[in-house]
Amino acid sequence: MSHGPRPSQLCLLSDLPRKQVGDKMRFLGCVESYSPMSGILTLEHRLPDETHPALALVDVKLVLESMRSDQTRKGEWVNVIGYITEIPPLADDGGLSHGGPRIHAQAVLLWSAGPVDIQRYELSVKALDQTNGVNNANSS
Repeated sequence: MSHGPRPSQLCLLSDLPRKQVGDKMRFLGCVESYSPMSGILTLEHRLPDETHPALALVDVKLVLESMRSDQTRKGEWVNVIGYITEIPPLADDGGLSHGGPRIHAQAVLLWSAGPVDIQRYELSVKALDQTNGVNNANSS
């Protein structure tokens, strides 16, 4: 039996609101804002059929030493591995007025996505979800 850290689950940012506090997730998001005072990086990934996309409010204090300034620039795409957390009191969303769900996460790893084909990424993650759903249904 392994006692190391559990693996992360890859998902779309829009699926984060369905996850549980404590789940370790990997997701891609586009920087909407960054608050240096709170250490919160606000990420979005708007799918074509969404009018109010989910926002991920990611606490990056644990990874500040390894972050570069371009990773907090509006419009940059970043990968995050982190844990879903409780919504903190007086949560700072970077001043964004937004109608979609908000999810809070603690980043343990963050890196730039570089040039990414967003549509291909979305299709790949959705295909992986469908494959895992079939595998999970067969293993029950």
